[in-house]
Amino acid sequence: MLGVTIGDANGVGPEILIRAVASGAITVPFLAYGDAAVLEYAADRLDLPVAIERADPGTGGGIRSPGESRRRVRVVDTEILTAADITPGEVSRAVGAAAVEYVDRATRDALSGVIDGIVTLPINKEASRLSRTDFSGHTEFIAQICGNPPVTMMLVSDRLIVTHVSTHVALREAIDRATRERVLEVIRLTDSAVKRLRAHARIAVAGLNPHAGEHGAFGTEDDECIRPAIEAARAEGIDAYGPEPADTVFFNTVHRNRFDAVVCMYHDQGHIPIKTLDFDGGVNVTLGLPIVRTSVDHGTAYDIAYKGVAATRSFELAFALAEKLLEHET
Repeated sequence: MLGVTIGDANGVGPEILIRAVASGAITVPFLAYGDAAVLEYAADRLDLPVAIERADPGTGGGIRSPGESRRRVRVVDTEILTAADITPGEVSRAVGAAAVEYVDRATRDALSGVIDGIVTLPINKEASRLSRTDFSGHTEFIAQICGNPPVTMMLVSDRLIVTHVSTHVALREAIDRATRERVLEVIRLTDSAVKRLRAHARIAVAGLNPHAGEHGAFGTEDDECIRPAIEAARAEGIDAYGPEPADTVFFNTVHRNRFDAVVCMYHDQGHIPIKTLDFDGGVNVTLGLPIVRTSVDHGTAYDIAYKGVAATRSFELAFALAEKLLEHET
């Protein structure tokens, strides 16, 4: 059974969960992690027939029992927030801290086998950093709880798969992180994951500099760090190519079907193309963890929270992908 963290209570996370259940888009039992009061607030504000039940981990989660007319969500209630704490669309220290706690509880339950994996709804980094100044994001926080194994962020849609050598760091630091060892590590993680999702695993590795450095004309990192990593990967039997110029590699992947995934050197290099191609259909997967973790590929969208218009598709796809990844582990 999957666990779902409800995200920042002032954003669209609780609403998306409630609406996905109410619409019948999510029919598989799961356990929500968060505050029952927040989910009750979401259901009441949106006037949706979803019952919220408090549950202990391990007792199971239900969508609908025989004879019930209302769908239900079972929640592992952290009892941190009440409805009075919710201020839709606003940055809140208390709400940000609660959102991190939901993730902490669900991750530890997944590690102990109480749940099989987790799907995370969006948190707001600004709000969470008000209580945890070193907080940089879901991926890094979950990895820390799991003992800091080598991980990478993979974004998946029907049209494109990308992974990242670095994510939530300044661009100056991202350049320094594009080492031979790290690039090879991400190529390996990407190859393993894509083989579980696609018939082939042709891995393109994007260059760091314009034109992949053009043989040293625009920087040496592509020749000194990225190319040796690709050569080492190919020696291991991985079908890796590059470094490919970043201005053409996505066209060749999406429109010419030359590659099945692209290893990107930094956050925006991977996020921009996938969000342009499929903003509502992208799913975030953390590779390298001892647990399955997927997430929506969007933020808290404070401007539309609790208005009943936030798209639920990314959450639905994240839930389905988590189930698919679990199937490969059994």
